[in-house]
Amino acid sequence: MNQEPAAVPDVLDSHHRGAEEMPFVPFVEGVTFQLLSVDIGGGHWVVRARFEPGVTIQRHKHTGEVHAFTTAGAWKYLEYPEVNTAGSYLYEPAGSVHTLHVPEENEGITEVWFTATGANLNLDDDGNVESVLDAQSVLELYLAQCDEAGLPRPDVIGS
Repeated sequence: MNQEPAAVPDVLDSHHRGAEEMPFVPFVEGVTFQLLSVDIGGGHWVVRARFEPGVTIQRHKHTGEVHAFTTAGAWKYLEYPEVNTAGSYLYEPAGSVHTLHVPEENEGITEVWFTATGANLNLDDDGNVESVLDAQSVLELYLAQCDEAGLPRPDVIGS
């Protein structure tokens, strides 16, 4: 006799989004991103980013921790010797400062999944904060880029 499982009180539903539901949109020249989840109150966001060979992202400081998992290609921080390749995991503690670089000799796109808490403080050459990227601003940027591309606004988890 088959019985339906009993409902478990106070259990929240999980959320699923297919890859095709969350478009990749421009972030900066040579970089596109897909915002997968955002928690504005908790200051947390998850993105999947695609980098063209030769791209360098502005030096920045993290106010919270970051986890990165590379699924394709290779990249590194100019300040450190390690190279992240497909299958690599990287933990960045709060307060870390670095410049993301994708080698010019890479063949094809480098793809990385990032989960970040806090803000990225984008720094000028003298170490002054030029701009801030946090959960709220990354959501606004993602939706604005979808609008600009004429894409329907995706149902970002948490927004």
